[in-house]
Amino acid sequence: MKKFLYALGMIALVIIITSQTFSTVQAKPPGTIELQILALNDFHGNLEPPTSSAGCVPAVSGCPAPNIVAGGVEYLATHIDNLRALNPNTVVVSAGDLIGASPLLSALFHDEPTIEAFNEIGLDFNAVGNHEFDEGWTELMRMQNGGCHPVDGCQDGDGFEGADFQFLAANVVREDNGETIFPAYKTRKYKNVEVAFIGMTLEGTPLIVTPSGISDLDFLDEADTVNALIPELKHKKVETIVVVIHEGADQSTTDATTNPNGCVGISGPIVDIVNRLDDEVDVVITGHTHQPYNCVIDGKIVTSSFSFGRLVTKIDLSISRATGEVETMSANNVIVTRTVPKAAPLTALLAKYNAIAAPLANRVIGSITANISRAPNTAGESALGDVIADGQLEATDDPGLGDAVVAFMNPGGIRADLTYAGSPAGEGDGNVTYGEMFTVQPFGNSMVTMTLTGTQIERLLEEQFAGCTLASARILQVSAGFTYTWKASGPVCDKVDPATIMLNGVMINAADSYRVTVNSFLADGGDSFPILTQGTNRLGGAVDTDAFEAYFASYGGPVPPGPQNRITRLP
Repeated sequence: MKKFLYALGMIALVIIITSQTFSTVQAKPPGTIELQILALNDFHGNLEPPTSSAGCVPAVSGCPAPNIVAGGVEYLATHIDNLRALNPNTVVVSAGDLIGASPLLSALFHDEPTIEAFNEIGLDFNAVGNHEFDEGWTELMRMQNGGCHPVDGCQDGDGFEGADFQFLAANVVREDNGETIFPAYKTRKYKNVEVAFIGMTLEGTPLIVTPSGISDLDFLDEADTVNALIPELKHKKVETIVVVIHEGADQSTTDATTNPNGCVGISGPIVDIVNRLDDEVDVVITGHTHQPYNCVIDGKIVTSSFSFGRLVTKIDLSISRATGEVETMSANNVIVTRTVPKAAPLTALLAKYNAIAAPLANRVIGSITANISRAPNTAGESALGDVIADGQLEATDDPGLGDAVVAFMNPGGIRADLTYAGSPAGEGDGNVTYGEMFTVQPFGNSMVTMTLTGTQIERLLEEQFAGCTLASARILQVSAGFTYTWKASGPVCDKVDPATIMLNGVMINAADSYRVTVNSFLADGGDSFPILTQGTNRLGGAVDTDAFEAYFASYGGPVPPGPQNRITRLP
């Protein structure tokens, strides 16, 4: 009997061992999954090949040899297709600012052409960036879900279906219910291995977009948001985690302009964020700073693919099928050269929208005497900033229009120079087209005239400098007749001598009231100028591009560069 029982026990043990071995093999198969991630950032609606330094790798004006001309959605699509063909397990992601601050061809149609282009390319995920909120988050929802624009309708005549890809916004939540406006993350499964993609924008987004469009949203700390999601992902057996974030880094100027795969002297917000991330995060795909880099920080790959579609980051992960963990990883920033064939569907898309846009874009709205540059002098004043501020003052200096006495323009809203040489549109040297003007001011802000006291104007000037409300200086451009002096060595929030603040040669009185014009972005406290939210007796005005066009029409001849003599800097 004992022998019989012993035999039964041995049989049972064999069955148990065999069963366990089979179960283990099935749950943890040997080998790896090879995953390819193709990433870009800060495309900004640059459907057509960007020009000058914006279309060059490295970023050199005119792009002389041996530098490489790069970008253009027709070429980008081909490069992505060629890279996708290398690996059936490919996912394409964008780290924000896919739209917003776009050239005319996309912006004229509220960036619908860019959404349609990336539907064709096969983008999978786009982490929201700050510029995705340029027209408010309700409009951003339309980008995802489709439908005609509430004011302009469907300008191309065939409707708008919205994005086939998914916007992600882990750290953007509604104040009314605490829910994210888009999913915090999405996962993709390859065989038995699941990979998570968490998407988000920078926490500081409210400081750099029009506040009224996001007033009912909260933007949360980036690292805290990711780390709070880790337990949920681990519970779902996700071991490979990719963060796609619209925040970035800076590196040494020399390396940033010569080596798209460099990582020298890396600094900036993303470094702190990455160092605070849970060790379960494997890859961090970044943007916002418009710099190319390819780094390893705290054991994580950290990349950025420049801007305007000039690079695609190719990230290769070898993931264990047994554990779901990344075994090896590498990254390479690939230049989007224009030596490959154009993707025919994208060529057709551009032709369609160019045909609709051309009559407006090529219309001459005025002329200039020479190049007018947005480059600031040592005091922070630019020739183009002077001209734009003058146009905004002229648009609002009449009774009934605002009765303004001074206009202020944010330098970040001036996106390009006005060049004297004629363009391929054939308008001729010195002539300025609507398209060129739009490229300078692509945001569609309207004029707002308000009343500020002399004390508030002084405070506004102090808020321009680092440490008062800003992390770095942002000098407002001012209209003719307004002058002041600031001292670089002055204390924080006390760099401007009130006695130097003059309007038409008369010192501003602290107790008096003045009518001041700014754009709607600044009027809502954008660019971290909170004093402007205190302005009273507000009167809305024309769109900034309409004001600029009207200034050219009324000038009575070619417009010269601004004198750059309104702001004085002392050591």
